[in-house]
Amino acid sequence: MSDRAGRAAAAATAVAAAHGLRSAWTRVLHDGVNVVVHLAPVPVVARVATLTPLLRPDPARPSGREVALAGALAAAGAAVVPPSDLLPPGPHVHDGLTLTFWTRVEVLPRTPTPAEVATALAGLHEVLAGLPVTGRPLDTPLDDLAVFSERAGAWGVEPAVRARTAEQVEVLRPRLSGRVQVLHGDAHPGNLLATPDGWRWADLEDTCAGPPEWDLACLQLTSRLDGRAALDAAGGPSDAELAPWLELRRLHARAWTSVVRAGHTSGSADSR
Repeated sequence: MSDRAGRAAAAATAVAAAHGLRSAWTRVLHDGVNVVVHLAPVPVVARVATLTPLLRPDPARPSGREVALAGALAAAGAAVVPPSDLLPPGPHVHDGLTLTFWTRVEVLPRTPTPAEVATALAGLHEVLAGLPVTGRPLDTPLDDLAVFSERAGAWGVEPAVRARTAEQVEVLRPRLSGRVQVLHGDAHPGNLLATPDGWRWADLEDTCAGPPEWDLACLQLTSRLDGRAALDAAGGPSDAELAPWLELRRLHARAWTSVVRAGHTSGSADSR
């Protein structure tokens, strides 16, 4: 277990205990931009923002949006992993870390087919389209890229790279128009979990309002399966029609790759 994961597990244990929920042991399920910790044996998973603050100075904002959206979707009967009902889901802050709590679901060792992802995303979009829209369209990727251009020099990203990113975003902005609704924000197959009750979407931290093409671009560019086949299965737009959103997705992914690289290089995610 990395020092980052250990600190995240300690924070999750402490906050859960403060709300009367004591775990016998912790198991780190994922150690990436966020650390995901199972507070065994209770059916609660903590999601702890570790590297996130490098690109999102106020991690409670996306965490709060994620909890609110997941709760609304679960109440509407959408196939999502719901926030925990065994303690306040958060966001909480402990030892400088922001964390949220989720219902643990059994995850089966199965990856979806392109057609299954397309069907699952269409079903999610149908429910999302009925939710009230808040915030500026595409504020999540656009705000992340603005912070990247301003601050990534501290991680060793060259000034020319940061300047070019800012210029590319400004060129793209006028082309990112369309019907606006609430979106998943990071709709790739890694965030679609196989459970005994069927496929469930997770990781709504990148949610934002915007044209559905943003979610479709996230799916098209996945390395986990044939994204083009998934879009074709849903009768989705062509790559030419998705061009500006595909370019924005590439820029956004590169920014987060820099975050992960910076976190692994420093061995710390504090950025506090």
